[in-house]
Amino acid sequence: MARYIGPKSKIARKFGEPIYGDDKSFEKKKYPPGQHGNQRRRGKKSEYALQLEEKQKAKYTYGILERQFRRMFEKANRRKGITGEILLQLCEGRLDNIVYRLGLAPTRNGARQLVSHKHIVVNGEIVNIPSYQVDVNDVIGVREKSKSLLVIQSSLERSTPVLEWLSWNAEKMEGTVVAVPQREQIHENINTQLIVELYSK
Repeated sequence: MARYIGPKSKIARKFGEPIYGDDKSFEKKKYPPGQHGNQRRRGKKSEYALQLEEKQKAKYTYGILERQFRRMFEKANRRKGITGEILLQLCEGRLDNIVYRLGLAPTRNGARQLVSHKHIVVNGEIVNIPSYQVDVNDVIGVREKSKSLLVIQSSLERSTPVLEWLSWNAEKMEGTVVAVPQREQIHENINTQLIVELYSK
C-alpha cells in the first residue's frame, strides 16, 4: 500500500479533528464525509472499531504505513515503561517529524520531502531517510546549499516557537533535541491505550 496522497480534509473529517493542521474546509464541515452528510444515523461504535480508528488516526497524523507502525509498537513494547507513551516518543523522534517541529516545513509531508531530497543534515551528515530515529543531543540542520530555499525560508517566517524538548539556533539554522518528549509535551490527541489494546489481542 502506498502512502496516502488524497484529500487531507476528507481524512480530517473522518476523525472529527484537523489532524493535518489548520484546515478551512474542515472548519466548514466537521462531520464525516458521505452521501448523506451530517444527517446520516451513526450507531454506537464497537470497542474494536474505536481501537482501529485510533490506530488509523496515529498513522495518518505521522504519515506512517502499517508495517512501519507495527514495528514501532513492537519496539516500544520491548522497552521498559508505558508502551503507549514510548510509541508516541518514537513517532515524535522520526527525522521528518523533528524537521516539522522545528518549523523548517509547514507540514509533515513537506518535511518528509525535504529529508528525501537531501536538504537536511544530522550532526553534519546528510540523512535522506524520513523514518531515521533522532537521539537526544543530535543536531538537525539545513544543508548549506539549501539554506536559501524559499520553502524553508517562508516556513520559518510563519512557524511558531519550537517545543520545550527542542532548541533552535536561527543564525545557524539548526536545532537540537535536548530531551525525550514527555506525554504532556506531545499535543497530538491520540489515545495510545486503545492502540496498545488493539495490538495486544
